[in-house]
Amino acid sequence: MRRLLPDTLFGRTLVVLVVGLLVTHFASMAIYYSDRSEAVAMVGGGYVAERVATVVRLFEEAPANERLWLAQATRRPGFTTSWDAEPELPADAGGGLREGIIAAMLALSLDGIDAGRIRLSLADASVAARPSPMPHSRMMEPGSMPSGMQHMMRYHRRMMEPGLDGEGQVLRLSVGLSDGSWLNLETIVAPRPPFWTERLVLSLLVMIVLVGLLAAWAVRRMTRPLEAMAEAADRLGRDMHAPPMPETGAGEARRAATAFNRMQERIRGLVDSRTRMLAAISHDLRTPITRLRLRAEFIDDEEARQKTLTDLGEMERMVASVLEFARDDAQDEARETVDLAALLQSVCDDQSDAGRECVLVDAPRTPFACRPLAMRRAISNLVDNAVAYGERARVSLIDGAGRVVIRVDDDGPGIPAAELARVFEPFYRLERSRSRETGGTGIGLCVVQTVAQAHGGEVRLANRDGGGLRAELVLPR
Repeated sequence: MRRLLPDTLFGRTLVVLVVGLLVTHFASMAIYYSDRSEAVAMVGGGYVAERVATVVRLFEEAPANERLWLAQATRRPGFTTSWDAEPELPADAGGGLREGIIAAMLALSLDGIDAGRIRLSLADASVAARPSPMPHSRMMEPGSMPSGMQHMMRYHRRMMEPGLDGEGQVLRLSVGLSDGSWLNLETIVAPRPPFWTERLVLSLLVMIVLVGLLAAWAVRRMTRPLEAMAEAADRLGRDMHAPPMPETGAGEARRAATAFNRMQERIRGLVDSRTRMLAAISHDLRTPITRLRLRAEFIDDEEARQKTLTDLGEMERMVASVLEFARDDAQDEARETVDLAALLQSVCDDQSDAGRECVLVDAPRTPFACRPLAMRRAISNLVDNAVAYGERARVSLIDGAGRVVIRVDDDGPGIPAAELARVFEPFYRLERSRSRETGGTGIGLCVVQTVAQAHGGEVRLANRDGGGLRAELVLPR
């Protein structure tokens, strides 16, 4: 069932509304058709019953020797009569709704005639066929009817053989007269109105168009706040200082928007408090570290003094990294359009000037809107890690559809698969990187991830098949 419905809330709600209204409209039209058919049957049945009753009265009042001539005289287009000794219809003819209505009205018009003396059937004119001519044995006995009448009756029946012309339904009746003879009639009655008409199809089309447009407009207005909230949440993930979402729409939408804006304010306050606390602690640590460095100079043991100064230097680098991270995170740098190829070339040139092996493999000109200083620092951290732990760095730029990928490959030992996710944690360092020579505070990849998320992107790390680590900074357009 889910595969038949659209994937969006707007599409599903619209489909449910339109299908529900279509089913309701179709059901109401079916009920209306049933009532209309009964009404048509009542009106048409009453008209036919009155007409037949008039002819029956004429035959009842007419002498026997005039009834054949009366049958010829009452013949009209779409209405024929014949007088015979036997009925043309069997006793079990009819049985439908319209036949029952006509029989009841005919009995009422004939002052309560016995229902057994009324036989009728109804069939489509296109398939109706007149019964075969009565054999002579079923005619009136010669002794009860003059021979001339018998000859004229056979002549009259031959004239009636072609049947009726016209469209609709053919109603055949056999009504028993008071003298035991039977009056057989055929007439065209209006057919049951068809269910599928042009007006019904037109009404369905009009309803689909009008209701579909109205439902689309209403559902769009109801689901628009959800889309706005999704966009605001995505924007908040990229920029902590994004403007609040508008508090408009229905009451539920306004309350949800208000709650979201309050949540955004609380998150921003928590992040700012954390950043200020981290910066304050790092700043305050610089003073005791400086005092410890001065005291370490008076240590007589040369080996102990060097170890102490090395540890203090590492602490100073950690404090400086934290302060730099906090300062970059707190400042609101404006976005500018820069050429990422030129930015990568500048970073690689700085590494080469420092005597490190770093080459820009492929970088087409790629204008990109970003925070230039933050982006430069993120790229520099990736290249620094590649050069420090992977001997050399190969940088490339891939400008794809809807996104830009900055790729940095090295020839180092890579990172164990279990550690790939943890290296993004602040101050987390792999055991192999804890040497005094290489240094490292464990905050570089955390800065890269923060910058990527601020631009709506992500950082990916993977061990290459041929050895080494591949780091990718994926940035959406």
